[in-house]
Amino acid sequence: MSYKVLALGEVLWDMLPSGKQLGGAPANFTFQCRSLGADAGLVTRIGDDELGREVLARFRTLTLPTDTVQVDPKAPTGTVEVKLDEARQPHYTIRSDVAWDRIEATDLARARAAAADAVCFGSLAQRDEPSRSSIRALIRASRPETLRIFDVNLRAPFIDRDVIEESLRLANALKLNDQELPALATMFGLPGGTREVITALADRFGLSLVALTRGPAGSLLMSGGFWSDHPGVSVTVSDTVGAGDAFTAALVVGLLAGRSLDAINEHASKVAAYVCSQPGGTPALPDDLKVLIPHSPEVGS
Repeated sequence: MSYKVLALGEVLWDMLPSGKQLGGAPANFTFQCRSLGADAGLVTRIGDDELGREVLARFRTLTLPTDTVQVDPKAPTGTVEVKLDEARQPHYTIRSDVAWDRIEATDLARARAAAADAVCFGSLAQRDEPSRSSIRALIRASRPETLRIFDVNLRAPFIDRDVIEESLRLANALKLNDQELPALATMFGLPGGTREVITALADRFGLSLVALTRGPAGSLLMSGGFWSDHPGVSVTVSDTVGAGDAFTAALVVGLLAGRSLDAINEHASKVAAYVCSQPGGTPALPDDLKVLIPHSPEVGS
């Protein structure tokens, strides 16, 4: 079956050293969910400008739906200047007061949220109103059984404790990386090592799953007291833009398909590694990565 997945948040142009690439974590996530067979869409907002028209054209090229892409009559389409350091890690300068800060919870968006099997959202698109209230309203419009995954995506200077805490309370699953985990541990006063902090976050906010990505050191999943620890996949890195979003996409599709933690972790790691090997956040996946790893009777490792 085709699972219905809805992402909420920013779409923008990443201005990379190699040229302009479609970006924004929710957009990258949506593309890879569709690559993996999900019926995925994105509630976002663009400007009534040339960059916005290029977003729509790019969406059509990528066969992404455009009906929930709102057009703002005044605010410009979002852009981000991306610089890569010596380790090919991206550093972002994110433009403020852009169209995706003005996302609306339209009737169509609410209907899509109510029908979704999974909703994915982050903290960046909640940096300002009205997007903050709209995103929260759309999450609340989802069904109680819907997978609501919060992909933290901390981006300075847009880090707000209240936004993060409310997002954790709205979510039932959490995805974060090895830089964001200690930030949340400090933010919420959670002592201990990696597994202790993950367990504390899950207990405090009633999360059914926590996923931690650790770059070349692999990834760690925890659900219901079971753990899956993957060592990572060796790859020649082009850039890491969109790798975490691809991991989240494979994670969500695997969870909806009822795969084991180990199978999900293995597949998501391979998908993320492939994206690292390609420029930009929306490379087409090879056919062998579009096929989910067969179901395993093992719940976890």
